[in-house]
Amino acid sequence: MRRFRGAVLALTVIALGAGGALAQPPKFDIRSPVDPSRGDALSNPEFKGPEVLKFIGVKTGDRVADIFSGRFTTALAGVVGPTGRVYAFVPEEAIKIHPELRDMLSGRAKDPAYVNVETTTAPIEGMVLPDKLDAVFIRQNYHDLHVRFMGPADVPAFNRKVFAALKPGGVYVVLDHVAAPGGEVNQVANRLHRIDPATVKAEVEAAGFKLDAESAVLANPADAHDKMVLETSILGKTDQFLLRFRKPR
Repeated sequence: MRRFRGAVLALTVIALGAGGALAQPPKFDIRSPVDPSRGDALSNPEFKGPEVLKFIGVKTGDRVADIFSGRFTTALAGVVGPTGRVYAFVPEEAIKIHPELRDMLSGRAKDPAYVNVETTTAPIEGMVLPDKLDAVFIRQNYHDLHVRFMGPADVPAFNRKVFAALKPGGVYVVLDHVAAPGGEVNQVANRLHRIDPATVKAEVEAAGFKLDAESAVLANPADAHDKMVLETSILGKTDQFLLRFRKPR
């Protein structure tokens, strides 16, 4: 069993079985990201936290949704400040695999670092987001919408919910591991935990968004896109894309 290090809810996939099937359900690292030694977004240079936050464009007073609630939750909370709000969504599919997450989430509610964070849980298909959001962020988990343990999810419906929740001019930012073009999206997501950026663009734009910007801050041309993201040789060194979509005004 291998766990992806450092995130509150960083989804990981364990070893792959024969034929590309998952040998076990995904595991989670439920350690607090507040401790810099444990890899929160701003203390670990690998995550390019300041650059990612600048790309998202959040500012004091903003209302932001953090889907899957990972390493950037506390960073986002710090940026929006006491007049802003971070809405962290945790899928029940994750909690079903790991019931101990409920206790972790309960404890997090008492943590001063999360005073302006509101966490909700529901099945992925029952996700409810507040309206008039300034930004929605999903980091390294968009591909999981295509993975078996999530249903897989109804991706068009998911993206339409994000679109409806954002105010006009609001942004939807997707950060994920790059997959080579041409593969069947569900198979690649299950086997490698990657997704082709072109697939994300097509799916998100189908919900009404317009591509606003791309960033290569997390790019790694040395990644051949053929390894599962938790393999030792590529762990922490994957080629990652960062896309910002905007809801038309």
